[in-house]
Amino acid sequence: MSKKPLILGIETSCDETAASIITENDKGIPTVLSNIVSSQVDVHKEFGGVVPELAARSHIEKIDWIVEKAISDSGKKIEEIDAVASTAGPGLIVCLSVGLSFGKAFASAINKPFIAVNHLEGHALSPKLNSHLNYPYLLLLISGGHSQYLSVQGLGKYKRLGTTIDDALGEAFDKTAKLLGIEFPGGPQIEVLAKKGDPEKYDLPKPIFNKGGCNLSFAGLKTAILKIAKSIKTDQEKFDLAASFQKTVEEILYKKTKIAFEEFEKENKLKEKVFVVAGGVAANKKIRSMLINLCEANNYESIFPPIELCGDNAAMIAMVGLEKYKLNEFNTLDYPAKPRWPLDEKAAFLKGAGVQL
Repeated sequence: MSKKPLILGIETSCDETAASIITENDKGIPTVLSNIVSSQVDVHKEFGGVVPELAARSHIEKIDWIVEKAISDSGKKIEEIDAVASTAGPGLIVCLSVGLSFGKAFASAINKPFIAVNHLEGHALSPKLNSHLNYPYLLLLISGGHSQYLSVQGLGKYKRLGTTIDDALGEAFDKTAKLLGIEFPGGPQIEVLAKKGDPEKYDLPKPIFNKGGCNLSFAGLKTAILKIAKSIKTDQEKFDLAASFQKTVEEILYKKTKIAFEEFEKENKLKEKVFVVAGGVAANKKIRSMLINLCEANNYESIFPPIELCGDNAAMIAMVGLEKYKLNEFNTLDYPAKPRWPLDEKAAFLKGAGVQL
C-alpha cells in the first residue's frame, strides 16, 4: 500500500494563528488529523478591529507551539510530513510574512517541498474536507474581506462572475455590530440579536439591487445603519435594527444568487448544478437556510463547509496543499507574500475581489 501524502498547513493571513495536518484515506477522501486555531480576539477587542502590528506580534509569539500542537495532535511525527503549505496571500502583509517565513523555514529544515497557497483558494476548496465535490461548481465566497461569485473550473481555474464594488459582507456585519455597541468581533452576534427583533421595523436600502448583474454593494446599507443607530434609545430598537439588517442581507443575496445561477449556467455545460458557499459569513444559519431553500427551488445541490471551517483555518490551506502536492505543483523558497491576490487574475480590480482589509 503506497503512503498517502501528509501535509502541514499554516495560516496567518489576519488575526488567526492556525496549523493543521491532513492526509487522505484509501478512497482518496481528505482526512483532517488535527486543526489548531488560536484567535486574537482579546488582543484586538479594545481597538474594535484588527491592529496589523499587534496581530503580527501575536503570530510570532504563538506559531511555534501552534505548529507543534498540530503535529502532536495528529499522532504523526515530523519526519512523516511530505510537504508544507503556507498562506502567501491575500492578507495583511505583516501577518502573512510570519506564517510564510515559518513554513519556508520548516520545509527547508525537513527537506520537503514548500507550497504557497492563496487564502481564497483555501476557502474555495474547504468543502472538499467534508463533501465529495466535482468541478465545475459555482462558489459564493463571503467573508470579512471578500464577497464574490466565482465559476470554479478546477484547481487554480476561476472566473469571477460578480463581486462587491465596495464593502465585503463580513465587513458590513462587523461594522453594523460596532454601531450597535457590540464588542469586536461582533458580526456573528448580529444573528443572535436579530432573533429578538422585528425584521420589518426598518426599511433599509439594497444598493445596486436591480442592476449590476450579480455584483454586490453594502456601503450604502452600512451608511443607513449609521444614521439610524444614532437615534436608537432602547434595546428593542437595537434588536429591530439587527433583524432588519439581517433580512435585508438575505434579500440581497437571494436575488444576486439567482442571477449568479443564470450566469453560471451560461458559462458551463452542466451535468450537475452545484452551489458552494464558503467563508466566515457562511456560518450564519439564517443565510445558510435561505440559500439552501433557494438551491432546492432551482435544482442546485448546496454545499457548505462545517461551521468550524467557515472562518480562517489551516485545514483549508493544507487541503489546497494536498491537491497541489498530488500534481507536483511546488514553489521555491523565495516566493513572496501577496497582500492582493485575486483568484481570477484577469478580472478587473475591485475592493472585495482579492484584498484583505
